[in-house]
Amino acid sequence: MRYAVAATSLKLPDALKRRLERLAARARKTPHAFMLEVLSREAERAELRERFAAEAAESEQEVLSGGKTYSLASAFEYLEGRITGAKVRRPRARAWRASK
Repeated sequence: MRYAVAATSLKLPDALKRRLERLAARARKTPHAFMLEVLSREAERAELRERFAAEAAESEQEVLSGGKTYSLASAFEYLEGRITGAKVRRPRARAWRASK
């Protein structure tokens, strides 16, 4: 697969450059290949965090528009009781408060 390549320049502090060179050598990669891999992985993690935050906000809006919900703690307590065979009451749904 071919892809476009754009050149860029990074000015690294000497200590960071030495760390990257050492880590790249341990990974048996060139510093360039190592930095590309690290930058790509961090970009993916940042995008994942963005998606997570957007989905969380969307879920909160769904809950707020639906009225009442169960607290996570009460749901877990109920399920744990059911699994262990204990007599447990179903949790009560309560009004949801928006996060700050």
